[in-house]
Amino acid sequence: MQALIQAMQRSRVCVGIDPHSGLLTSWGLPDTAEGVREFSLRVVDELAGSVAALKPQSAFYERFGAAGITVLEETLRLARARGVYTILDVKRGDIGSTMGAYAEAYLRPGAPLEADAITVSPFLGPGSLAPAVDLAREHGKGVFALCLTSNPDGPSVQHAQRDGVSVAKEICDWAATANAKAPTVGLVIGATVGDAVVGNGLDLVSSQSIILAPGLGAQGAQASDLPGIFGDALPQVLGSVSRAILKLGPGKMASAVAEFEAK
Repeated sequence: MQALIQAMQRSRVCVGIDPHSGLLTSWGLPDTAEGVREFSLRVVDELAGSVAALKPQSAFYERFGAAGITVLEETLRLARARGVYTILDVKRGDIGSTMGAYAEAYLRPGAPLEADAITVSPFLGPGSLAPAVDLAREHGKGVFALCLTSNPDGPSVQHAQRDGVSVAKEICDWAATANAKAPTVGLVIGATVGDAVVGNGLDLVSSQSIILAPGLGAQGAQASDLPGIFGDALPQVLGSVSRAILKLGPGKMASAVAEFEAK
C-alpha cells in the first residue's frame, strides 16, 4: 500500500466510479456497455491528477456481462497508465482455493483485471482472507476489509460480540497483526458510523491501516464529520465520495474534488 500512502500526501479523496443507469442518463449516455465505457474513461481522464485513488464498483460493469468486464479491464488499464491508484470494489470473501483464485484475478501483476487494491469481506473469518493478503503483500498491493460499514443494517453483525469483543474489533485487531509485517490491510469504516469506532473499542492508530471512509455526500456524511469519528486516526483516513462528484458531469468533477479537499 506504499503507493497509496504516498498518493495521500497530495490528496485525501477517493472517487468511486459507479456507472449506474441514473448517472448514465444524466450524462446523456445510453445504459449500455458502451455508455459505461465512455462514462468511465471520462472520469479517469478528468480525475487522475486530482485524487488519491479511483474506486470502480465491479457490479455496474458485471451487469453487462462480458462486454462490461471488457470495459472494466480498459478502465483499470487507463487508470494505471495515468498513474492513479485503483481500488476495485468487489467485496470478495471465500475460503481456501476459491479466495486464492479471486486474489489471482485482481492482485496478480498482469492479470486482465489487475488493480492496486480490492475490497474484501472478512465475515467468513478474517483468516479466510489470507490468500489475498499474502498475494497483496508479495506484490506491494492492498486489501480493504469491511469493518464498520455505512449501511444501516451493518451494526446487527458488526457490533455483535463474542466474549465481550465485537466483530468489528476482531477485524481491526486482525488488521493490526497483518500490518505488522508490512502495511497491506486497510479497513472500510463508513463516514456515517457516528461513535461506533469508540463504542466498539477499535484502536485504529495501532492497526496501521489506511481507512477507506465511504458515505460522504449522497449518504449524508460531510468531511467535517470525520475528526469526530476517527479522532487521532484522522491522518489515516481516505474519504470516499461517488455520486456527489459524478452527478456534476464532465468538466466539473475536478473542481468539485478541489472544493471537497478544502473542507
